[in-house]
Amino acid sequence: MDRIEELLSLFQEISENPREQMDEYLMEGKKIIGCFPYYVPEEIIAAAGMVPFGLWGKHGTPKAAKEYFASFYCSIAQMGLEMVLDGTLEGISGILCTTLCDTLRPLTQNLKTVCKVPFIFLAHPQNRKPEYGITFTRRQYENVKKQIETIAGKAITEEDLWGAIRIYNDNRKALRRFVELAGKYPREISAVCRGAVLKSRHFMKKEEHTALLTELNGLLENLPEEKWTGAKVLTSGIILDNPKLLKLFDEQKLVIVADDVAHESRAIRKDVRESGDAMDALARHFASQDEDTILYDAKWHKRSSYIVDKVRSSGAVGVVISMMTFCDPEEIEYPSLKKALEEEGIPYIMLGYDHQIEDFGQAATSLQAFADIAVP
Repeated sequence: MDRIEELLSLFQEISENPREQMDEYLMEGKKIIGCFPYYVPEEIIAAAGMVPFGLWGKHGTPKAAKEYFASFYCSIAQMGLEMVLDGTLEGISGILCTTLCDTLRPLTQNLKTVCKVPFIFLAHPQNRKPEYGITFTRRQYENVKKQIETIAGKAITEEDLWGAIRIYNDNRKALRRFVELAGKYPREISAVCRGAVLKSRHFMKKEEHTALLTELNGLLENLPEEKWTGAKVLTSGIILDNPKLLKLFDEQKLVIVADDVAHESRAIRKDVRESGDAMDALARHFASQDEDTILYDAKWHKRSSYIVDKVRSSGAVGVVISMMTFCDPEEIEYPSLKKALEEEGIPYIMLGYDHQIEDFGQAATSLQAFADIAVP
C-alpha cells in the first residue's frame, strides 16, 4: 500500500467510525462539544482547548427519536436526536445547536429537554449582513463563548481565538485545494474516498486533519496528469455522505469536480479575516456567507446563477442534486434551480436523500441514464 492509499484508508476509517475517534480524544483527556449544523463558530470551542465534533446524524432508522418528532422531519434532525438518546454521544461535555431552519428550531427544544450535558442554543439572525445583524451575531457568539468557558473551566483569550482562527483557515485552504485535486485525479481519489476525506474533518481536531490533508495534497500534486473518459459533475444539496450512494458515482465514471454541499464545501468557501477583533471577525465571516438555501437573501435568484457559474468554472458538464427528504428550503428552491439549469442547457438529475435509505437501486438506474446523457 503506497502512502496515498494509507492516508485515504485513515480518512475512511475515521469517517466510518467517529465513535472510535471520539474515544481517542476522551482518553487523551479532551473535552468534546457536539455541534449540530450549520455555521457553528467552532473556533470558539477550539480556542478553549476542546474538540468540536460534527453531528450530522447517522445512517439508520430512528427509534427513540420518533417520540419527539413527526415522521416528516428531516433525517439529520431525527438521527441527530437519536444519537443523543441512544448513548452514541456518551462522554461528551456539551452540545451546541443552531436554529437556521424550521427543523432545527424544534430540535433545539427537544435537545434542551433530553440533554444530560450542558446545551448551548445559538440563534443566527436572518438579516445577517447589516451592522445590526452583525452586532446580533456577535452577541450570540459572546454568549456561546461564556458557556464554553464554563464547560472548559478556563477563560478564552483574544490570543486563543486568533490561534484557533488561523488553524481553521489553514484547514479551509487545504480542503479547497483537495477538492480541486480530487477532481483532477479520480483514479486516485474515488467519490467514496473524496467523501471520506471531507466527512472526517467533522470528527477531527483541525490541525490534525490539516497535517494529513496537506501531505495528501502534496502527493497528488506530484502525480502525472490523468485523462478521464467519464463525465465531470457538480453536486449540490445538504449532505451526500453515504458510501453506498457515492460508489454508484464511481461505477458510472462520474467524477465530482466541485460541490455545493453544506456538509462538504459550503462552510469552507471563505476564510475568516485575520485582523482586528477576533469575535467581530467571526461574526462578519457568518455575514459574508451567501448562496445557501437556508440563508435569507432578498435576491433569491442569485443562488441559481451561482450554481450555473460554478458549473462553468469547474469544467463540470452536469449537476447531481441531492434533495434531502422533507427539507422545505431545498424543495422551495428546486424549481428556480431547475429552470436555470434548463435555460443554460446543463444536464441535471435530482436524487432523493435520507439517512434511512438502504437500497439505492433507483438511484443507480437514474445515475446510469444521467451518465449516458452527460458524457460529452
